[in-house]
Amino acid sequence: MDRTANRTTARDVAARAGVSPATVSKALSGKGPVHPETRERIINAARELNLRSSHLEPPRGVKPLTVGLLARESFNRRRTAMVVLSATAALAERDIALLAREGNGDAIREQNTAEALLHNVDGILVVGADGGSYTRPPLHGDITVPVVYVMASSTDPADICVVPDDRGGAELAIRHLLSTGRRDIACILGPSRQEAAKVKSSVTQDILREHGLTLAADPLFGTWDEPWGRQATLQLMHTGARVDGLICGNDRLARGAASALQALGRSVPEDVGIIGFDNWDVMVDGNHPRLSSIDLNLSEVGRAAATILAEQISNPTNVGGTTVIESHLVPRESTDVLSPVSPRP
Repeated sequence: MDRTANRTTARDVAARAGVSPATVSKALSGKGPVHPETRERIINAARELNLRSSHLEPPRGVKPLTVGLLARESFNRRRTAMVVLSATAALAERDIALLAREGNGDAIREQNTAEALLHNVDGILVVGADGGSYTRPPLHGDITVPVVYVMASSTDPADICVVPDDRGGAELAIRHLLSTGRRDIACILGPSRQEAAKVKSSVTQDILREHGLTLAADPLFGTWDEPWGRQATLQLMHTGARVDGLICGNDRLARGAASALQALGRSVPEDVGIIGFDNWDVMVDGNHPRLSSIDLNLSEVGRAAATILAEQISNPTNVGGTTVIESHLVPRESTDVLSPVSPRP
């Protein structure tokens, strides 16, 4: 008589499934949250080992996993929308339900909403503001479920964060302009208090110094919209500064800059090359010439954050840290090569 089934234990199943015995117990009893994919892997391992259990079929009344998504700003903001949509899709693939809430830019409302979500969710995604990645204080109080911060790094190193690579993107932008032969480069950015604007300015200046160059004019800080891109460009041109390249903090600023240059009779890219950030098709393809841009890979930011949170719900760890999602350059006609000259050493 084969007594193998009688000797199989939860520890054996855990080793086969690559999880802890406690996770096996939760999965087979239905008395704790377990990621659907993990639960399926545990059940398959149990069947392979001939474990006799009355819980190898889905237990009745088991509460499905639910994630709360708390956005600092409106879901109508483009960056927020891209992150939320990709996170939602990643959660749906894992049969995880979603409760989405907006914080309307109010830190107190954000905290209160998070506390209200705790009663109904197994984890929380906190999506930062739309202007770019930045550092923020963590949620406070007795947060009893895993939390992942998206588009914003928590000041607590124990927290888990997923952000786009603004620094790497800025380096790609300035090195690209230099590679096209441009040397007199200026920056048009959002508010000076925001980290995304400060990072793009400082990285640009650092790379220029590597090549024995400086900015053609002081960085122009303002807002993140198209009107400021126009106004800043007109202001820059009226100073008489010699400029053959513009780094704009997003595609809206880049489009505003292009329209201002054309109104002044300056040609893009023959007189001035322009590069933006976000790779927003409405902006880059709607401009003539089409705009070069740095794609911050925001869809992957949302997907990665949702995946990490799902894993934390299934198998919690005490390891925090920040995951930075790599940016990439999308060159188009607005930065066509000015000359064959290589960047000076």
